Amino acid sequence: MSDEPQITEPVCISPVPPEKTLYLAKWSSRFWAWLIDIILITLFLNIVHGLLEPIWVLPFYWDIPHWDPFALGFQTIFFFLYWTIMEGFRGQSIGKMVMNLKVVNRDGTKIHYGKAAIESLGKTFVPILVLDCLIGWLGMPNTKLRVFNRISNTIVIKTDYKEPSGIQYVKEKE
Repeated sequence: MSDEPQITEPVCISPVPPEKTLYLAKWSSRFWAWLIDIILITLFLNIVHGLLEPIWVLPFYWDIPHWDPFALGFQTIFFFLYWTIMEGFRGQSIGKMVMNLKVVNRDGTKIHYGKAAIESLGKTFVPILVLDCLIGWLGMPNTKLRVFNRISNTIVIKTDYKEPSGIQYVKEKE
């Protein structure tokens, strides 16, 4: 053995972070968020329809007998882009914001645009959405996952609206 003092490197042991608890969103809350998005985007598309009517005749989204495949494709792509951009940017569409829901990775971290696009595919096309949900309910019971959630490795969670810390709000009497 040598008489040289041994130099040991300090060991930094980081504390184990507390376990995260993610509350999966109810199917009913997810449905209402989807419906809010459908209504708002349909209203927006109707405004666009009114503005473009002299130039380009777009059928109303609910006017099934007069659907033009090109116009239907335009509207479907618009829904897909809306959900992909909103959920890729902040994990929430307007409907999810209203219902306090958020799309996240399975570990609770923020999703990126690629995962948002995959997750949005299932809810953009209504016939696929029906199959997506039925397979989720029947094939993966008690998981609260649609097939496209499973494919994209995402979940929809309930979020809490919290006031910023250190701020006190005072309301005047009316």
